[in-house]
Amino acid sequence: MKPSFDDLGLSAQAAGEALALLECAGIAEGYAAGDRALKAAAVELLLCRAVSPGKFLVLFAGAPAAVVPALRAASEGLLAPPLDQLLLPQVETAIVAALAGRVDAGAAAPAGAAAGVVECRTVATLLAACDVALKSAAVTLQQLRAAVGLGGKAFFVVRGAIDQVESALAAAIAFAAGQGRTVETVRLSQPDGGLERWLAGGGA
Repeated sequence: MKPSFDDLGLSAQAAGEALALLECAGIAEGYAAGDRALKAAAVELLLCRAVSPGKFLVLFAGAPAAVVPALRAASEGLLAPPLDQLLLPQVETAIVAALAGRVDAGAAAPAGAAAGVVECRTVATLLAACDVALKSAAVTLQQLRAAVGLGGKAFFVVRGAIDQVESALAAAIAFAAGQGRTVETVRLSQPDGGLERWLAGGGA
């Protein structure tokens, strides 16, 4: 999932919005990387903070033509290679909205909607697997949490008809397996009403 900077020129020509992730080993270096990204191009900084266990995440989005040079500048200025990095040239808009806090945490799911929960060990896996899941099925992203307060783990919740949720989970699992990663998933066919606000993140 790590982008090749030899291919970034092609990514910059993509339509839609792009999302970039840089995971650093040092906190000071992480802040500096975020600063370089913002100064390199007009991008929206979605996350720039330390997460457990002692890593630092920099996440930003924008037009591909802006995100590409921002990611290059942020990465190439590091003293040591990044722990992880990711470039999604045509990311689903719901993912950016969730990361930016533009999703109502208490939003109710459609009546009778099934739920699918995908737990990932890395944020890069989460973002890419969520993007694949949303592109593969008619589901709605209800919650997404990227490492903050989770000991480095990450998860997302999708809602929809049972068959669509199953398709989304299958796509996430297949993608992760293809990358040599694993994800844990569960499908809740008819979540109890008392669980709804927690699935939506309202109880977090």
